[in-house]
Amino acid sequence: MKPLPLPKQKNLRADCAWVVYQVLEQGKSSRDCLEKVQRRHNPRDNAWLQEMSLGVMRKLPILQHWLRALLDRPLKGNKKVIEHLILVGFYQLAFSRVSAHAAVGETVNAAPYLGGGGLKGLVNALLRNFQREALADKPINNPIIESGFPKWIYKAIDSAYPDNSQQVREASNGMGPLWLRVNQQQTDFTTFCNALDKLDIPYTTSEQHPSAVILKKREDITSLPGFEKGWFAVQDGAAQLAAAYLGAKSGERVLDCCCAPGGKTGHVLELTPDLETCIALDFDEKRLQRVRENMTRLKHTPVIIHGDASQPADWWDGQAFDRILLDAPCSATGVIRRHPDIRWLRKSSDIDALKLLQAKILEALWPTLKPGGTLLYATCSILPAENVEQIRTFLANHDDATLLPLHENDSNDIPGRQILPGEAQMDGFYYARLVKSEG
Repeated sequence: MKPLPLPKQKNLRADCAWVVYQVLEQGKSSRDCLEKVQRRHNPRDNAWLQEMSLGVMRKLPILQHWLRALLDRPLKGNKKVIEHLILVGFYQLAFSRVSAHAAVGETVNAAPYLGGGGLKGLVNALLRNFQREALADKPINNPIIESGFPKWIYKAIDSAYPDNSQQVREASNGMGPLWLRVNQQQTDFTTFCNALDKLDIPYTTSEQHPSAVILKKREDITSLPGFEKGWFAVQDGAAQLAAAYLGAKSGERVLDCCCAPGGKTGHVLELTPDLETCIALDFDEKRLQRVRENMTRLKHTPVIIHGDASQPADWWDGQAFDRILLDAPCSATGVIRRHPDIRWLRKSSDIDALKLLQAKILEALWPTLKPGGTLLYATCSILPAENVEQIRTFLANHDDATLLPLHENDSNDIPGRQILPGEAQMDGFYYARLVKSEG
């Protein structure tokens, strides 16, 4: 599919359809695309753009089912984006609070912004037929389509979690709450909570996470108290477990590998500010810029290195690490509720390639760890192939690796801790803690 430039003039529905097109036809990240369109809209409209475009990602198979029922022939070429505009219209009518009149009228009026002025009649007819035939009220009778997932993820969840697959899918289709981690190097927990109270910002706390605040509604992060002063970082509860599981101690050398955007780096430094060295490593220079920005705001000073984790010879100085946090590249199937485009950007064929990359990085980093040192393996995946199977294989192939349990049932047979989406309000995440023998 040919690249489609951003519409010259801003229009909410047209811009939303452009984001959907970029994800589904060009394989772009919704986050990057939303950033581009949100630059020209106000905060309230930006929230609408995000809600609608990500909503289409969550309900895509259902929306496409309806489109196939109403559209005789697919649109092609530079008119393809109009199909995505129609999907946005269907979503408004079936799943949003937008009035039916506005959903139809404004969606039809958006077509010229996308070069589809001559297709306004088609857009109007399809949206009116959708209402007339009450398609949103008719059963689809296909559990995979109704789930909102591609077939391969649907079946992968069934296979991995046969006893609670429906619960996992429902949690993955929800919207995760906004977790904050209080930076106790810059303020204290009580001061931050009092500042939220003064602004009548509702929140809850978590017994598992002593530095965490969970906001009860979406907020503009930059307007929260202490943002510019580095009082807090945005970090899901599952990711907040990493620093504690790593267990870094004063005077140690620590490597945070595949570190971007830097949330775990910051947390390690907040808990252990007197490390000898904390190296933050990532292969993506663009994402490393976000690490630098976040560390500057939070007032942390790790050593930031651009490098390939699987090639330590290119960046390692030869001094072994006491602790290594490997947040490995993965399918990100545990964070689909926050990034619903992942389900359409990932393919089943990606998993084998990711498994090989994870194993390659593990093998490459293990020699850089001191005898007696700890390596914490982490992913934001819920697929066993990337998690328990990966670690089980590593343990079987390394006599000098021992599993240090994270919970009472953590064993070589089923190593690590698998957190499922929605568990204690957290994202899906996996951890396994390995210790290198001293002998």
